[in-house]
Amino acid sequence: MSAIVAALPGPVPYRPSLRKGLQPYAVVLALLVFVAWSLDYLDIDLERLPGLLGRLADVLSQRYFPPDLEHIRRPDYLAAVGETFQMSYAATVVGMLIAVPLAWFASFNLSPHRRLLYPAARLIIAGCRSVHEMIWTILIVEILGFGMLPGTVAMTLFCIGFSGKLFTEAVEAIQPGQVEAIRATGANALQVFVFAALPQVRVAWTGIAIYSWDVVFRASTVVGFFGAGGMGAFLRESVQRVDSHRVAAILLSIIAIVFVAELISAWVRDRMLRAVA
Repeated sequence: MSAIVAALPGPVPYRPSLRKGLQPYAVVLALLVFVAWSLDYLDIDLERLPGLLGRLADVLSQRYFPPDLEHIRRPDYLAAVGETFQMSYAATVVGMLIAVPLAWFASFNLSPHRRLLYPAARLIIAGCRSVHEMIWTILIVEILGFGMLPGTVAMTLFCIGFSGKLFTEAVEAIQPGQVEAIRATGANALQVFVFAALPQVRVAWTGIAIYSWDVVFRASTVVGFFGAGGMGAFLRESVQRVDSHRVAAILLSIIAIVFVAELISAWVRDRMLRAVA
């Protein structure tokens, strides 16, 4: 026995590769060099930054203070706040209803037809996501005219691209064992998606859905600046009149409402995640 043990090779000493050890530092150094080159190429004057906060405080105190808080207490402005909530809610619900099947079609592991549905769904999600929501608003306003309808349509397209991308990534990250088990019973593509994928992504999708509404609502507060109604319409009117005190009041109200919406969405997210977990 001792002879056999003596014949066995000894432990191989660990010798870290110098190349692998230097790679992270080389990547960081390359990124820093690129940032420095970009600053020089774009002619960004960093010497102007130290006085930025001081100049900003002077502008705010001289032009925007005190805010005209009476303006945001008007009944028509409060009604616009309610319209913004409704627009964001409707856009989120409709966008989710469209994003769910698109996420199914666009997931490589569960797509019913990889040659047709997969690229088509990917193209739709990428198209909705690649265009900024403000650009969507401008385009839809030119087609449908002013009002809440173009804003709702623009926010719906934004929601499809935003949530559809996250939904798809959640589906593609599921464990394949349950999918293979359901397929082994002879289930079709829809049954596999319902009974194998949805139970695994319901928690992630719940968080994504609530977060999507949060993002859509924040975007909805300013789309009215481009003619889509809501709170942004009052902001546009005040900016055009160069009424800085009213602009300050509207901006403060937008910040406060978005902050409240953030708290509400966090509370709802926590309750719903506990319910579906």
